[in-house]
Amino acid sequence: MDPAPNPSEDPIVTLLESYNDFNSAQITVLYEEPSALEFMRYVAINRPFVVRGAANDWEATRTWNVAKLNEVMGGLEVNVAITPKGNADSPTKDPSGTLLFAKPLEEKEEFTSFLTSLTTQELKGHTPGSSIKYAQTQNNNLNSEYTPLSTHVPASIPFSRLALQNQPDAVNLWIGNSHSVTALHKDPYENIYVQILGAKHFVLLPPIMYPCIREKELKSASYVRDSEGGLRIELDGEGNEMVPFATWDPDEGGGREGHDMEFGGSFYPLVNLVRNLTLAKEKENKTTADSSE
Repeated sequence: MDPAPNPSEDPIVTLLESYNDFNSAQITVLYEEPSALEFMRYVAINRPFVVRGAANDWEATRTWNVAKLNEVMGGLEVNVAITPKGNADSPTKDPSGTLLFAKPLEEKEEFTSFLTSLTTQELKGHTPGSSIKYAQTQNNNLNSEYTPLSTHVPASIPFSRLALQNQPDAVNLWIGNSHSVTALHKDPYENIYVQILGAKHFVLLPPIMYPCIREKELKSASYVRDSEGGLRIELDGEGNEMVPFATWDPDEGGGREGHDMEFGGSFYPLVNLVRNLTLAKEKENKTTADSSE
């Protein structure tokens, strides 16, 4: 029998190495919807999966295009997130080089005007000084500001509803172009994403990879209009909250998310332990560095 390998000097590194040794980086691809039982098996081990063609019979998938969306939504106003680089809700440096958690400027705009801006920018490219727009509200917006489109998708996903014994907390519609990106973030929900049009690139990290993401507490800021109508970043007002957020970007070109996490069993406490140990070690290292100056 071969002797056990020498453990790393850092037990967290050993934990991450062990996780990666025993868990494949391949994403399971299904070609039909899973049963509720099959879905729960993925939930239980915190593993994402893709179902090809599962929404082919939805009215949204069959009929949506620019003309159809404009026909249904017309002149209705929607909330639009606006940033200089398409990076809403992300770590961003201000002109002095300080890293802040920057929220987008939010404005109301007629849907037709918003969609025209998106498509024009996609066709002609992002010109310096122009802003990037994204419809990204997460407040069950399909059943509020996008109500005319809500009947084009099912109210729930059967295998998820049966397995979790609950209706969705929210059904959100996100609309953007290739210039929109999403910062690495964690999500406590069991999310089901359906790509109706276009494509979105994901980089998924298991929650146990927390030590790698360099979480820091960042001052909260927002983009505002300057005197010339452009955008500038400004610290939020009195009582400015510190936002704990990942500052490592594993991929410069698309959406980055942690896996959705099942909170039952031992996995959530384990991930919380790893997070607390990592924060404690970073604090200790900072204290040591400060005392040596």
